[in-house]
Amino acid sequence: MSTYPSRFTDKVALITGAASGIGRATAIRLAQEGACIMLADIDQAGLDATMATIADNGGQADSLHFDATQNDSCIAAVAATVKRWGKLDIVGNIAGIVSFWHLHEITTDMWNRCMQINLTAPMIISREAMPHLIKTEGTIINMASSAGLGGQAYNATYAATKHGLVGLTKSLAVEFAKKNVRVNAICPGGVNTAINDKMRWPDDIEPAMLSRLMPLLDTMAEPEEIAGLFAQLASAESSFVTGATWQIDGGQLA
Repeated sequence: MSTYPSRFTDKVALITGAASGIGRATAIRLAQEGACIMLADIDQAGLDATMATIADNGGQADSLHFDATQNDSCIAAVAATVKRWGKLDIVGNIAGIVSFWHLHEITTDMWNRCMQINLTAPMIISREAMPHLIKTEGTIINMASSAGLGGQAYNATYAATKHGLVGLTKSLAVEFAKKNVRVNAICPGGVNTAINDKMRWPDDIEPAMLSRLMPLLDTMAEPEEIAGLFAQLASAESSFVTGATWQIDGGQLA
């Protein structure tokens, strides 16, 4: 995949979920293109691995322990980024969780945890980052999902959070357009990440219901493909793009 080594020179990015999957691929991609990256995740070993890859490629990055279930951790992530690098240009709200359950299996605690990680944490980070992004005319890119654009059986909690994240994206894009802060959402379908190995399906599912999860293309996306779209949206080439939801789902919702 083509990269542009100086596209993000002098730009600072905060990337959550940077220890693995899409977050790691995005952090590596932006660093390859010149950005200084603050890596945020709860998985220290994964952060160290991402840091090592960036360093091996000649990039600049730092890391911090980030727990999306804790509001103070969300606030601290923004503050630490600005303290370390002096400013903030790009926010990637990528950390998230997913699980599949029948409706009757969903507890309030499960619902609240998913809402906190997938929706509340991005809101808090966006809120804390916005004064800095106004100064730099920066951008927020939220990692939503194809589940945020339609209905999915056995996935009500996750889908609700991602629909909410799309709504947050559009609302912030409207509110801060005149401040020259762009806010967009990426909506991937299936992506080939380690989270798939931990996925569980509920008992007694209807196979026909799962067809809504399947892409038309006979494969899943690679994290680097999502990172490529992220880089394009974060760049000056997308200066006229805000309030948009970008499907990258292999035709799943066509």
